[in-house]
Amino acid sequence: MSPAIRKVKALGHFVLVEWEDGRESRYPCVWLRDNCRCPLCFLSSAGARRMPLEELDVSIAAKEVALADGKKISITWPDEHASEYEAEWLKKRCFSEEARAEMQADLFLPERQYWGSDLQLPKMPFEEIMHSDESAYKWLCTLKKVGIVLLTGAATRQGELIKLGHRIGFLRLTFYGPTWQVQDKADANNVAYTTGKLSFHTDYPVLHHPPGVQFLHCIKQTAAGGESEVVDGFHVCNKMKKQNPEAYQILSSTAVDYTDVGVDYCDFAVHGKQRIIDIDSRGQAVRINYNNATRDSVFDIPAEKVRPFYAALKEFNDLLNSAEHKFTYKLEPGDIVTFDNWRVLHGRRSYPSGSEVTRHLEGAYADWDVVLSRLRLLRKGVLKRD
Repeated sequence: MSPAIRKVKALGHFVLVEWEDGRESRYPCVWLRDNCRCPLCFLSSAGARRMPLEELDVSIAAKEVALADGKKISITWPDEHASEYEAEWLKKRCFSEEARAEMQADLFLPERQYWGSDLQLPKMPFEEIMHSDESAYKWLCTLKKVGIVLLTGAATRQGELIKLGHRIGFLRLTFYGPTWQVQDKADANNVAYTTGKLSFHTDYPVLHHPPGVQFLHCIKQTAAGGESEVVDGFHVCNKMKKQNPEAYQILSSTAVDYTDVGVDYCDFAVHGKQRIIDIDSRGQAVRINYNNATRDSVFDIPAEKVRPFYAALKEFNDLLNSAEHKFTYKLEPGDIVTFDNWRVLHGRRSYPSGSEVTRHLEGAYADWDVVLSRLRLLRKGVLKRD
Protein backbone atom coordinates (compact mmCIF):
# COMPACT_ATOMS: atom_id res chain seq x y z
CA MET A 1 0.00 0.00 0.00
CA SER A 2 1.33 3.42 -0.96
CA PRO A 3 1.36 5.91 1.91
CA ALA A 4 -1.38 8.55 1.93
CA ILE A 5 -1.22 12.08 3.32
CA ARG A 6 -4.07 13.43 5.46
CA LYS A 7 -2.96 17.04 5.56
CA VAL A 8 0.04 19.31 5.07
CA LYS A 9 0.96 22.74 6.43
CA ALA A 10 3.86 25.18 6.50
CA LEU A 11 5.46 25.63 9.90
CA GLY A 12 8.23 28.25 9.82
CA HIS A 13 11.27 26.71 8.17
CA PHE A 14 9.55 23.31 8.00
CA VAL A 15 6.69 21.65 6.17
CA LEU A 16 4.62 19.36 8.39
CA VAL A 17 3.04 16.28 6.80
CA GLU A 18 0.38 14.30 8.67
CA TRP A 19 -0.07 10.77 7.34
CA GLU A 20 -3.30 8.75 7.22
CA ASP A 21 -2.00 6.51 10.03
CA GLY A 22 -1.75 9.57 12.30
CA ARG A 23 2.03 9.87 12.24
CA GLU A 24 3.74 13.16 11.40
CA SER A 25 6.88 14.01 9.46
CA ARG A 26 8.75 17.33 9.48
CA TYR A 27 10.67 18.28 6.35
CA PRO A 28 13.10 21.25 6.39
CA CYS A 29 12.22 23.77 3.70
CA VAL A 30 15.87 24.15 2.63
CA TRP A 31 16.02 20.39 1.98
CA LEU A 32 12.74 20.40 0.06
CA ARG A 33 13.88 23.29 -2.15
CA ASP A 34 17.28 21.63 -2.70
CA ASN A 35 15.51 18.47 -3.82
CA CYS A 36 12.89 19.93 -6.11
CA ARG A 37 12.05 17.32 -8.77
CA CYS A 38 11.07 19.69 -11.59
CA PRO A 39 13.03 19.52 -14.89
CA LEU A 40 14.76 22.83 -14.17
CA CYS A 41 16.16 21.56 -10.87
CA PHE A 42 16.56 17.83 -11.50
CA LEU A 43 17.82 15.78 -14.47
CA SER A 44 15.64 12.68 -14.22
CA SER A 45 17.52 10.76 -16.95
CA ALA A 46 20.68 10.90 -14.80
CA GLY A 47 19.01 10.93 -11.38
CA ALA A 48 21.09 14.03 -10.63
CA ARG A 49 20.53 17.49 -9.19
CA ARG A 50 20.72 20.37 -11.67
CA MET A 51 20.30 23.34 -9.37
CA PRO A 52 23.68 24.73 -8.21
CA LEU A 53 24.10 25.21 -4.47
CA GLU A 54 24.91 28.90 -4.90
CA GLU A 55 21.26 29.44 -5.93
CA LEU A 56 19.93 27.88 -2.72
CA ASP A 57 18.67 30.16 0.09
CA VAL A 58 19.42 28.28 3.31
CA SER A 59 16.82 30.40 5.16
CA ILE A 60 14.03 29.71 2.68
CA ALA A 61 10.45 29.09 3.87
CA ALA A 62 7.44 27.91 1.85
CA LYS A 63 5.07 30.61 0.62
CA GLU A 64 2.19 28.19 0.02
CA VAL A 65 1.65 24.44 0.47
CA ALA A 66 -1.17 22.31 -0.91
CA LEU A 67 -2.26 18.67 -0.96
CA ALA A 68 -3.42 16.81 -4.08
CA ASP A 69 -5.46 13.59 -3.63
CA GLY A 70 -3.41 12.52 -0.62
CA LYS A 71 -0.63 11.35 -2.92
CA LYS A 72 1.32 14.52 -3.61
CA ILE A 73 2.16 17.87 -2.05
CA SER A 74 2.90 21.06 -3.97
CA ILE A 75 4.90 23.99 -2.67
CA THR A 76 5.17 27.51 -4.01
CA TRP A 77 8.35 29.28 -2.97
CA PRO A 78 8.85 33.04 -2.39
CA ASP A 79 10.22 33.50 -5.96
CA GLU A 80 7.07 31.74 -7.29
CA HIS A 81 8.99 28.59 -8.25
CA ALA A 82 6.72 25.55 -7.84
CA SER A 83 7.77 22.10 -6.58
CA GLU A 84 5.86 18.83 -6.27
CA TYR A 85 6.72 15.81 -4.10
CA GLU A 86 5.15 12.35 -4.22
CA ALA A 87 3.93 10.91 -0.91
CA GLU A 88 5.91 7.68 -1.30
CA TRP A 89 9.11 9.61 -2.08
CA LEU A 90 8.61 11.78 1.02
CA LYS A 91 7.75 8.86 3.30
CA LYS A 92 11.01 7.05 2.47
CA ARG A 93 12.95 10.22 3.30
CA CYS A 94 11.26 11.03 6.60
CA PHE A 95 13.73 12.57 9.08
CA SER A 96 12.59 10.54 12.11
CA GLU A 97 15.28 8.37 13.68
CA GLU A 98 13.30 5.21 12.89
CA ALA A 99 12.77 6.12 9.22
CA ARG A 100 16.39 7.15 8.72
CA ALA A 101 17.63 3.86 10.22
CA GLU A 102 15.26 1.92 7.95
CA MET A 103 16.50 3.75 4.86
CA GLN A 104 20.18 3.25 5.78
CA ALA A 105 19.57 -0.46 6.37
CA ASP A 106 17.87 -0.70 2.98
CA LEU A 107 20.75 1.06 1.22
CA PHE A 108 23.77 -0.48 2.96
CA LEU A 109 22.60 -3.81 4.54
CA PRO A 110 24.48 -3.37 7.84
CA GLU A 111 23.15 -6.57 9.47
CA ARG A 112 25.96 -8.91 10.54
CA GLN A 113 25.96 -12.51 11.65
CA TYR A 114 29.05 -13.02 13.80
CA TRP A 115 30.80 -16.39 14.03
CA GLY A 116 33.77 -18.26 15.43
CA SER A 117 34.97 -21.83 15.16
CA ASP A 118 31.28 -22.83 15.01
CA LEU A 119 30.89 -21.30 11.51
CA GLN A 120 28.51 -23.20 9.25
CA LEU A 121 30.26 -22.24 6.02
CA PRO A 122 27.58 -21.14 3.52
CA LYS A 123 27.87 -23.01 0.22
CA MET A 124 26.26 -22.44 -3.18
CA PRO A 125 26.80 -23.96 -6.65
CA PHE A 126 28.90 -21.71 -8.89
CA GLU A 127 26.75 -22.34 -11.97
CA GLU A 128 23.59 -21.40 -10.07
CA ILE A 129 24.82 -17.96 -9.10
CA MET A 130 26.10 -17.44 -12.65
CA HIS A 131 22.72 -18.13 -14.27
CA SER A 132 20.06 -17.45 -11.61
CA ASP A 133 19.42 -13.92 -10.36
CA GLU A 134 17.70 -15.33 -7.26
CA SER A 135 20.81 -17.38 -6.40
CA ALA A 136 23.17 -14.50 -7.16
CA TYR A 137 21.11 -12.23 -4.91
CA LYS A 138 21.21 -14.81 -2.10
CA TRP A 139 24.99 -15.18 -2.57
CA LEU A 140 25.68 -11.46 -2.26
CA CYS A 141 23.27 -10.98 0.67
CA THR A 142 24.97 -13.83 2.54
CA LEU A 143 28.42 -12.47 1.66
CA LYS A 144 27.45 -9.11 3.16
CA LYS A 145 25.82 -10.57 6.27
CA VAL A 146 28.15 -13.47 7.14
CA GLY A 147 31.30 -12.27 5.35
CA ILE A 148 32.11 -15.52 3.54
CA VAL A 149 30.47 -17.88 1.00
CA LEU A 150 31.94 -20.93 -0.72
CA LEU A 151 30.97 -21.45 -4.36
CA THR A 152 31.33 -25.03 -5.55
CA GLY A 153 31.61 -26.80 -8.88
CA ALA A 154 33.57 -24.28 -10.96
CA ALA A 155 35.81 -25.58 -13.73
CA THR A 156 39.40 -26.33 -12.63
CA ARG A 157 41.04 -23.89 -15.01
CA GLN A 158 42.09 -20.26 -14.98
CA GLY A 159 39.51 -17.70 -16.10
CA GLU A 160 36.52 -18.62 -13.92
CA LEU A 161 37.09 -15.52 -11.78
CA ILE A 162 36.92 -13.33 -14.88
CA LYS A 163 33.43 -14.75 -15.44
CA LEU A 164 32.54 -14.09 -11.79
CA GLY A 165 33.76 -10.52 -12.20
CA HIS A 166 31.48 -10.04 -15.20
CA ARG A 167 28.59 -11.41 -13.14
CA ILE A 168 28.91 -8.60 -10.59
CA GLY A 169 30.26 -5.92 -12.93
CA PHE A 170 34.05 -5.94 -13.00
CA LEU A 171 37.09 -6.94 -10.96
CA ARG A 172 39.57 -4.65 -9.21
CA LEU A 173 42.88 -4.23 -11.04
CA THR A 174 45.94 -4.09 -8.73
CA PHE A 175 49.71 -4.23 -9.14
CA TYR A 176 49.40 -8.03 -9.17
CA GLY A 177 47.08 -7.94 -12.19
CA PRO A 178 43.33 -8.42 -12.76
CA THR A 179 43.79 -11.97 -11.42
CA TRP A 180 46.85 -13.58 -9.83
CA GLN A 181 48.19 -17.09 -9.34
CA VAL A 182 48.84 -18.31 -5.78
CA GLN A 183 51.43 -21.06 -6.10
CA ASP A 184 54.99 -21.79 -5.04
CA LYS A 185 57.30 -19.55 -7.09
CA ALA A 186 61.06 -19.08 -7.16
CA ASP A 187 62.13 -15.65 -5.90
CA ALA A 188 58.54 -15.01 -4.77
CA ASN A 189 57.50 -11.33 -4.72
CA ASN A 190 54.79 -12.11 -2.15
CA VAL A 191 54.81 -14.42 0.90
CA ALA A 192 51.63 -16.06 -0.46
CA TYR A 193 53.70 -17.40 -3.37
CA THR A 194 55.58 -19.84 -1.11
CA THR A 195 54.65 -23.10 0.61
CA GLY A 196 55.01 -21.61 4.09
CA LYS A 197 52.35 -20.89 6.68
CA LEU A 198 50.42 -17.65 6.17
CA SER A 199 49.33 -15.92 9.35
CA PHE A 200 45.93 -14.27 9.59
CA HIS A 201 45.82 -11.12 7.49
CA THR A 202 43.72 -8.91 5.28
CA ASP A 203 45.01 -8.27 1.77
CA TYR A 204 46.54 -5.02 0.60
CA PRO A 205 46.32 -2.66 3.61
CA VAL A 206 49.12 -0.69 1.94
CA LEU A 207 46.55 0.71 -0.50
CA HIS A 208 44.62 3.85 0.43
CA HIS A 209 41.40 1.93 -0.39
CA PRO A 210 42.04 -1.81 0.16
CA PRO A 211 39.91 -4.22 -1.93
CA GLY A 212 36.60 -4.97 -0.23
CA VAL A 213 35.99 -8.50 -1.50
CA GLN A 214 38.39 -11.31 -2.36
CA PHE A 215 37.87 -14.41 -4.53
CA LEU A 216 40.15 -17.48 -4.35
CA HIS A 217 39.55 -20.26 -6.88
CA CYS A 218 41.11 -23.66 -6.16
CA ILE A 219 42.46 -25.16 -9.38
CA LYS A 220 44.81 -27.73 -7.80
CA GLN A 221 45.15 -28.81 -4.16
CA THR A 222 48.01 -30.49 -2.36
CA ALA A 223 47.34 -33.83 -0.68
CA ALA A 224 49.09 -32.87 2.57
CA GLY A 225 48.68 -29.49 4.31
CA GLY A 226 47.50 -26.29 2.64
CA GLU A 227 44.34 -25.99 4.75
CA SER A 228 42.69 -22.56 4.76
CA GLU A 229 41.88 -20.68 7.96
CA VAL A 230 39.50 -17.76 8.45
CA VAL A 231 38.44 -15.62 11.40
CA ASP A 232 35.65 -13.05 11.81
CA GLY A 233 37.65 -9.89 12.52
CA PHE A 234 34.59 -7.88 13.56
CA HIS A 235 33.63 -10.55 16.11
CA VAL A 236 37.17 -10.46 17.51
CA CYS A 237 37.07 -6.64 17.61
CA ASN A 238 33.87 -6.75 19.66
CA LYS A 239 35.54 -9.12 22.12
CA MET A 240 38.66 -6.97 22.38
CA LYS A 241 36.68 -3.76 22.85
CA LYS A 242 34.95 -5.32 25.87
CA GLN A 243 37.93 -7.00 27.51
CA ASN A 244 40.60 -4.36 26.84
CA PRO A 245 39.17 -1.02 25.64
CA GLU A 246 42.56 0.68 25.99
CA ALA A 247 44.22 -1.78 23.57
CA TYR A 248 41.25 -1.39 21.21
CA GLN A 249 41.68 2.39 21.33
CA ILE A 250 45.39 2.09 20.48
CA LEU A 251 44.74 -0.12 17.43
CA SER A 252 41.87 2.08 16.22
CA SER A 253 43.84 5.34 16.52
CA THR A 254 47.47 4.51 15.62
CA ALA A 255 48.47 4.99 11.97
CA VAL A 256 50.66 2.05 10.91
CA ASP A 257 53.06 2.24 7.96
CA TYR A 258 52.77 -0.43 5.25
CA THR A 259 55.01 -1.04 2.23
CA ASP A 260 54.95 -3.19 -0.91
CA VAL A 261 57.74 -2.89 -3.48
CA GLY A 262 58.39 -5.16 -6.44
CA VAL A 263 57.48 -6.12 -10.01
CA ASP A 264 54.43 -8.04 -11.23
CA TYR A 265 51.70 -6.60 -13.49
CA CYS A 266 54.05 -3.61 -13.56
CA ASP A 267 56.79 -2.39 -11.26
CA PHE A 268 55.53 -0.79 -8.05
CA ALA A 269 56.68 1.05 -4.93
CA VAL A 270 53.66 1.48 -2.69
CA HIS A 271 53.67 3.05 0.77
CA GLY A 272 50.62 3.75 2.89
CA LYS A 273 49.29 4.31 6.39
CA GLN A 274 46.32 2.55 7.97
CA ARG A 275 44.92 2.01 11.42
CA ILE A 276 44.73 -1.71 12.24
CA ILE A 277 41.04 -1.20 13.09
CA ASP A 278 38.99 1.44 11.29
CA ILE A 279 35.93 2.46 13.32
CA ASP A 280 32.75 4.45 12.74
CA SER A 281 31.33 7.27 14.87
CA ARG A 282 29.99 4.70 17.39
CA GLY A 283 33.36 3.02 17.81
CA GLN A 284 32.31 -0.08 15.86
CA ALA A 285 34.84 -1.75 13.56
CA VAL A 286 34.13 -1.17 9.87
CA ARG A 287 37.43 -2.36 8.35
CA ILE A 288 40.45 -4.37 9.48
CA ASN A 289 43.80 -3.38 7.94
CA TYR A 290 46.26 -5.99 9.17
CA ASN A 291 49.01 -7.74 7.26
CA ASN A 292 52.08 -8.49 9.34
CA ALA A 293 54.14 -9.37 6.25
CA THR A 294 53.84 -5.89 4.70
CA ARG A 295 53.87 -3.86 7.92
CA ASP A 296 56.82 -1.51 7.43
CA SER A 297 59.88 -1.13 9.66
CA VAL A 298 59.22 2.62 9.38
CA PHE A 299 56.91 3.54 12.28
CA ASP A 300 55.80 7.16 12.59
CA ILE A 301 54.99 7.36 16.31
CA PRO A 302 56.93 8.55 19.41
CA ALA A 303 59.29 5.93 20.86
CA GLU A 304 57.40 5.69 24.16
CA LYS A 305 54.21 4.63 22.34
CA VAL A 306 55.86 1.74 20.45
CA ARG A 307 55.79 -0.89 23.18
CA PRO A 308 52.10 -0.26 24.13
CA PHE A 309 51.22 -0.57 20.44
CA TYR A 310 53.01 -3.92 20.13
CA ALA A 311 51.29 -5.16 23.30
CA ALA A 312 47.88 -4.23 21.86
CA LEU A 313 48.67 -5.79 18.48
CA LYS A 314 49.94 -8.98 20.13
CA GLU A 315 46.70 -9.26 22.12
CA PHE A 316 44.65 -8.77 18.94
CA ASN A 317 46.74 -11.38 17.13
CA ASP A 318 46.31 -13.84 20.01
CA LEU A 319 42.53 -13.39 19.85
CA LEU A 320 42.56 -14.00 16.10
CA ASN A 321 44.42 -17.27 16.62
CA SER A 322 42.27 -18.45 19.52
CA ALA A 323 40.71 -21.89 18.90
CA GLU A 324 37.26 -20.49 19.68
CA HIS A 325 37.51 -17.87 16.93
CA LYS A 326 39.20 -19.47 13.91
CA PHE A 327 37.59 -21.82 11.41
CA THR A 328 39.66 -24.28 9.35
CA TYR A 329 38.65 -25.93 6.07
CA LYS A 330 40.32 -27.27 2.94
CA LEU A 331 39.48 -26.04 -0.54
CA GLU A 332 38.74 -28.70 -3.14
CA PRO A 333 39.50 -28.23 -6.84
CA GLY A 334 36.58 -26.29 -8.31
CA ASP A 335 35.81 -24.40 -5.08
CA ILE A 336 35.79 -20.60 -5.06
CA VAL A 337 35.83 -18.97 -1.65
CA THR A 338 34.39 -15.43 -1.68
CA PHE A 339 34.89 -13.28 1.41
CA ASP A 340 34.82 -9.79 2.87
CA ASN A 341 38.45 -8.61 2.90
CA TRP A 342 37.55 -5.75 5.27
CA ARG A 343 36.14 -8.16 7.85
CA VAL A 344 37.43 -11.70 7.41
CA LEU A 345 41.14 -12.35 8.00
CA HIS A 346 42.47 -15.41 6.23
CA GLY A 347 45.52 -17.62 6.50
CA ARG A 348 46.97 -20.90 5.27
CA ARG A 349 48.74 -23.84 6.79
CA SER A 350 52.06 -24.81 5.23
CA TYR A 351 52.40 -27.64 2.75
CA PRO A 352 55.35 -29.64 1.36
CA SER A 353 57.31 -28.13 -1.53
CA GLY A 354 58.25 -30.23 -4.53
CA SER A 355 59.69 -30.12 -8.01
CA GLU A 356 56.19 -29.55 -9.45
CA VAL A 357 53.37 -27.19 -8.50
CA THR A 358 51.13 -29.14 -6.11
CA ARG A 359 48.76 -26.32 -5.08
CA HIS A 360 47.33 -23.63 -7.36
CA LEU A 361 44.76 -20.97 -6.52
CA GLU A 362 43.73 -18.11 -8.75
CA GLY A 363 42.82 -14.93 -6.91
CA ALA A 364 40.99 -11.72 -7.69
CA TYR A 365 39.50 -8.69 -5.95
CA ALA A 366 36.34 -6.63 -6.25
CA ASP A 367 35.34 -3.41 -4.52
CA TRP A 368 32.32 -3.30 -2.23
CA ASP A 369 30.91 -0.44 -4.33
CA VAL A 370 30.68 -2.83 -7.29
CA VAL A 371 29.34 -5.75 -5.25
CA LEU A 372 26.67 -3.70 -3.46
CA SER A 373 25.65 -2.08 -6.73
CA ARG A 374 24.98 -5.53 -8.22
CA LEU A 375 23.19 -6.64 -5.04
CA ARG A 376 20.80 -3.66 -5.21
CA LEU A 377 20.08 -4.25 -8.90
CA LEU A 378 19.45 -7.95 -8.29
CA ARG A 379 17.16 -7.12 -5.36
CA LYS A 380 15.16 -4.76 -7.54
CA GLY A 381 14.64 -7.50 -10.13
CA VAL A 382 14.13 -10.43 -7.78
CA LEU A 383 11.90 -8.68 -5.24
CA LYS A 384 10.27 -6.37 -7.81
CA ARG A 385 10.96 -3.27 -5.73
CA ASP A 386 12.55 0.16 -6.16
